[in-house]
Amino acid sequence: MTRIYVFPGQGSQKAGMGAALFAKYPDAVATADRVLGYSVTDLCLENADQRLDRTEYTQPALFLVNALSYMEKLAEGGRPDIVAGHSLGEYSALFAAGAFDLATGIALVKRRGELMARSSAGGMAAVMGLTESEVAEVLRAEGASTIDIANLNGPNQIVLAGPREDLLACKEPFLAAKARSFVSLRVSAAFHSRYMADTANEFRVFLRDIRMSPLQFPVVSNVDALPHEVETIADKLVAQIVSPVRWTETVRRLMSLDDPQFEEVGPGKVLAGLIRQIQKVSEPLAGSFLGRASNETAPSPGLAPQHRAALENVHHGQNDTN
Repeated sequence: MTRIYVFPGQGSQKAGMGAALFAKYPDAVATADRVLGYSVTDLCLENADQRLDRTEYTQPALFLVNALSYMEKLAEGGRPDIVAGHSLGEYSALFAAGAFDLATGIALVKRRGELMARSSAGGMAAVMGLTESEVAEVLRAEGASTIDIANLNGPNQIVLAGPREDLLACKEPFLAAKARSFVSLRVSAAFHSRYMADTANEFRVFLRDIRMSPLQFPVVSNVDALPHEVETIADKLVAQIVSPVRWTETVRRLMSLDDPQFEEVGPGKVLAGLIRQIQKVSEPLAGSFLGRASNETAPSPGLAPQHRAALENVHHGQNDTN
């Protein structure tokens, strides 16, 4: 059996989350409060002014609840063989594997959340009922070159990112192509797309002062659905901001392991539902991907040209000198 822990990202937060955990792990909560400069307990339990749904508050709060949920699993004797996380959840997975301590993790997601909240470039929409290739065909037919595929959440659940007006213009064409639904998401920007290049550059500067530690077990990256190497964790966390979350591919690769048992660690069951959908209609990707040597070149998942351009901007951006 392969025990796989998966950690949820933004969208799984809810008022009241972590109540029992906060009381059980006061030292960890105190650490988070010290780094953040406010009470996470008050944020999650009282949720004044609906702050919990604001990106700059959501990210550290959800990271902490995920981390405490993992600590509870360990206390119960449950150590995973491999971990993965969806978007923000990838930071929880890296914490679980020992890439950084709790205070560092809180600092990372605090800065990430602040930068992402500051961006107002575009929006996002979820297309339900079409495959990735069908979504790409509609975008091609409509000449919607300003729209990126941001999340590959399931075989028939694709999230798009781009200018809000361009997204809305695509709603009727997607419905005409037999999409079950087209839903605009309540987010402040076009996350996981080329439009986040400036944010990624600023975050890269922040990451320069962060030291990553060797991983205790494999962590799957959102960027390429392959295990992280400690030397490139920071680079992939930067790339994640402008790249699609390859969740379907991640789950299909994990399905190739020996008797995979998935457990969602954190609030809600969003990932558990997605995993069931993927397992129902998708085959495992052939061959275990855990045996790849650390110096072996990973196969490219084939980034779209706009994502490659965004990554080039990140690696060569003017923020290098900041």
